[in-house]
Amino acid sequence: MTRGIRIALAILATAVAIGEAQAQTWPTKPLRAFIPFAAGSATDLVPRAVFEPLATELGQPIVVENRGGAGGTIAGTAVVRADPDGHTMLATGSNLTIAPWIVPNMPYDTVKDLASVLMIGQNANVLIVPPARGWKTAQDLVAAAKARPGSINYSSAGVGTATHLSAEKFRLSAGIEAVHIPYKSIVMR
Repeated sequence: MTRGIRIALAILATAVAIGEAQAQTWPTKPLRAFIPFAAGSATDLVPRAVFEPLATELGQPIVVENRGGAGGTIAGTAVVRADPDGHTMLATGSNLTIAPWIVPNMPYDTVKDLASVLMIGQNANVLIVPPARGWKTAQDLVAAAKARPGSINYSSAGVGTATHLSAEKFRLSAGIEAVHIPYKSIVMR
């Protein structure tokens, strides 16, 4: 168990202890956790690693529901519309900060309708290219993209995700044209 997960569990256990000290019983039923990306993504794996021991500590299961799409707003909407009884949570990533700027007719206000509790992890993005291209460095990739503008595609976990924004930052700083192809995850329901 990583140091970050231990810290998150300690914070949550403290919150539970404070709640018990105030003679409030929580949780009174299973917790629901909505994740705005498909199973297997970093935004899915990190919370699941935290939820398993947390459920044991709390004595209630945490039921995870993956609801991908619309820059994370489908899962966010499910949380905003849930009963405000403290048993529903959203485990999300940086997409929550960019969604209001890129999702037309945002169905909720991320600042007013959601309350941030804690950060449970972080991850890095990595630039990966097909070996068959023969590019050995980022400079090789940039040179190829400049030689044939618009001929290179790049993928991401979806519009407005950290992988999308990181790739755009790289593309803009390198001064290259490339076509964004958001990965369409399959969420089983």
